[in-house]
Amino acid sequence: MRRILFLAYMAALCLLLPLATAAAAESDFGERINGMAEVTGLRESSDGDKTRIVIDATREVTYKKMVLSSPDRVVVDIANAWLSPEVKRSIDIDNTFVGKVKIAQFDPKTVRVVVETKVGQNNYQVFTLNSGSVPGRVVMDFGNLEDSDDVKIDWSKKTTEPIEPQPEQEKPMPRAGGGSADEDVDTAINGITGLKGRVIVIDPGHGGSDSGAIGPTGVMEKSITLRVGNELRRLLTQEGATVYMTRSTDKEVSPKRSKATDIEELQARCDVANQKNADIFVSIHMDSFTNDAAKGTTGYYYSLGNKRSRILADKIRAGVIDQLGTQSRGTQSSNFYVVKHTDMPATLVELAFISNKNEEQLMNSEDGIKKAAQGIADGIADYFG
Repeated sequence: MRRILFLAYMAALCLLLPLATAAAAESDFGERINGMAEVTGLRESSDGDKTRIVIDATREVTYKKMVLSSPDRVVVDIANAWLSPEVKRSIDIDNTFVGKVKIAQFDPKTVRVVVETKVGQNNYQVFTLNSGSVPGRVVMDFGNLEDSDDVKIDWSKKTTEPIEPQPEQEKPMPRAGGGSADEDVDTAINGITGLKGRVIVIDPGHGGSDSGAIGPTGVMEKSITLRVGNELRRLLTQEGATVYMTRSTDKEVSPKRSKATDIEELQARCDVANQKNADIFVSIHMDSFTNDAAKGTTGYYYSLGNKRSRILADKIRAGVIDQLGTQSRGTQSSNFYVVKHTDMPATLVELAFISNKNEEQLMNSEDGIKKAAQGIADGIADYFG
């Protein structure tokens, strides 16, 4: 009998020992990553002017950057972070600006991102965004980073000689907005950078008796633009911006309401921005076309207006594409009344095509609304950074 009990005890011990070992290992892992940021995503978007790479994390992160050669690479080490096993370890981009992107756990507390690129030092930048649905993001832009009509890729910095790594001081790195590196280091900003005290006018297109374009299932443009505008106001206000809406409900902006002419209605929207002496004006719209296959996001500006309008339009378009995953249709000059008759940098962004059934469905969803608003907010943060 004792022998039977002994054998039963040993059998149970053999079954329980691996479970105990696994539990101990899981406990050790949990203790090791406690307080660390989990890197949960690696994604990219590209157009003719720029490639953007975004690393998502569960909390705000700091990083170090260095440049290597043979082959030419930009390396970013994200401190106090661990890499989720769900993240794809490499992306083949292979365009004018970027070759391959790789990500790995460099050491127990460092996630390393390596980007193969041949652009000069004036044609890439790295910064963080720490707001919105993704708590921490490291953003890497490569290409023509200002006005792509005038700026060309700087190949002069390319060298075939090996160079020593040039690490930067570890720091949260806001996006540079034309200032010096020292100014960036001195800027201690949490959340969306540069928005505190900014005066921003948001113009949800159409409204009231003007439905705007109507999608294949009956979704109205005026409804989507208003929902995005109200969510955008919430995001910007919580970051310290002063935000004015041309409309916050389903109505016309002109005091004449439905009796106003088209010009009177459009001028009323411009008047809000001009009278508030706004820093920027952002008009939100949905595109439409007779061919329901048309899709994507477009940024518009007035080329004879404020010189920074194109930069604003380009950054907001890029932010929306980054969030929604839509196709880029570029940043284009236009004669739209609201960007032509405002005194400050102004843009009209066509988020997506309401005439495209898939994009209509996307933009009629809560997820699409929040992502579009976050994309515009990211673009504005990028502009003011």
